[in-house]
Amino acid sequence: PCARARISSTDRIRSTLKRQGQPVDQSDKKTARSRLEAHTVLAHDYPTKPVRLIEPFGAGGGPDLIARALAQKLSELWDQPVTVENITGAGATAAPAQVATSPADGYTLLVSTSAQAYSAALLKNLPYDPLKDFIPIAPLTSQPYVLVAGRAAAVTTVGELIAAAKAKPGELKFGSTGIGTGSHLGAEKFNLAADIWAVHMPAGPVDTIVDMIAHTVKGRTAYMISPISLAMPQIRDGRLVALGVSSARRSSLLPEIPTIAEAGVAGFDYPIWYGVWAPAGTPAVVVNKLANDIARTLPQMKDWLAEHGADPMSMTQAAFARFVLGESESAARIINAAGIKPRKNP
Repeated sequence: PCARARISSTDRIRSTLKRQGQPVDQSDKKTARSRLEAHTVLAHDYPTKPVRLIEPFGAGGGPDLIARALAQKLSELWDQPVTVENITGAGATAAPAQVATSPADGYTLLVSTSAQAYSAALLKNLPYDPLKDFIPIAPLTSQPYVLVAGRAAAVTTVGELIAAAKAKPGELKFGSTGIGTGSHLGAEKFNLAADIWAVHMPAGPVDTIVDMIAHTVKGRTAYMISPISLAMPQIRDGRLVALGVSSARRSSLLPEIPTIAEAGVAGFDYPIWYGVWAPAGTPAVVVNKLANDIARTLPQMKDWLAEHGADPMSMTQAAFARFVLGESESAARIINAAGIKPRKNP
């Protein structure tokens, strides 16, 4: 079978050269064989050294937690160290910037959220292109956000928040982890659906999502959309009020909290999702191995994901690439509808 594959690959190259009117000699055949053999060895041996998973939102955040759970499983599978690095700042774009300029060899990967797809539609001065400079490798999980308000906002339901915002147009502030991130666009989508006007207060250059939740607790922002697991401590101790979850069905972590749609914003559905990306130019054989190996690990993480209110996602690498592009286009529609102007990243 290997010999037939080599001959087939060589024949394709020879046919292409003939169509282009270029001479074909035995060196072309040797080159094709060498490349195929190199790729076969690369796929078989990868990884031969430690792999780095870089995430942009800080220790304790959703990407950090899922990256560490994934790292453990991949390390066991590969018998190689897999480490997680938190590179925060610049509105959650410092980590992608570093991965984009890393060697395209599969040893430095990005673990991020839907923000990776969304930022392409809004941030125009990034040192990288969120779509062109990355290869989507594999989806990891999907889960709802929770819409929360601080006690200072004096609201206990989605309806009360909407009423407060309509009573004082442009006075309420909402927080997010950064311009173009999932929490930003989720809140903008909510504002559009509820027909309210509020002021966006994005994370500063060194703020993490934990800091932004703290701002809502302290009343610096009235409300925000947060990953459920990160807001749970403040919800449990009463410092935050959970108003509604962003998905089409209730969360197992907050079964008593209605969906935003149930609370009166008909049709609202906006989950957060996580995935893995590699720098553009990573060899296809490495991309495929990564995609297949990550897919193998997810069923082993099912119980862990359930404990965090998340569901594993299952797609081929090609399907995930199409999904990411579709999510970016969806974000562009939200941005246009909200009248948000593309702007410089902090």
